[in-house]
Amino acid sequence: MRRKDREILDTKQIKEVILACDCCRLGFSDGRGVYIVPLNFGYAEKEDKKVFYFHGAKEGRKIELIKKNGYAGFELDTAHKIKGEECPCEFSFFFQSIIGEGPVYMVEEPEEKETALRSIMEHYSNTGGWEFKKELANVVSVFKLEVETMACKEHR
Repeated sequence: MRRKDREILDTKQIKEVILACDCCRLGFSDGRGVYIVPLNFGYAEKEDKKVFYFHGAKEGRKIELIKKNGYAGFELDTAHKIKGEECPCEFSFFFQSIIGEGPVYMVEEPEEKETALRSIMEHYSNTGGWEFKKELANVVSVFKLEVETMACKEHR
């Protein structure tokens, strides 16, 4: 990271930034460029692994790229604020952001699929205990990104 003065290293603070975000963007290489898709997400830390969970349609470009490449970059951002000044060149944009990458896997095992969907619901509802009808859970695809690298930054 170029701006070490803006880097967040504290794991508790990094998790707070993740939980404050409402969108995670995944970037997949498609052989010609990068396909970037904004997604709802859930986040979990288990057995020293950091995992982002996602859901979506069972077909489409995103699913094809997951199956083909099995790897993606990700980006989240929050706490946006503009600092105005008299001179336009002195304006600044405050933010918190996280970038990283890791392998992406389809989640097929029913128990983990339900865990993933529960994680997504808990992220957006701030409540737990969600139950899913098996037939409804089977309608969507669920996939996860296991974080290999992650960097967190803030400008305030």
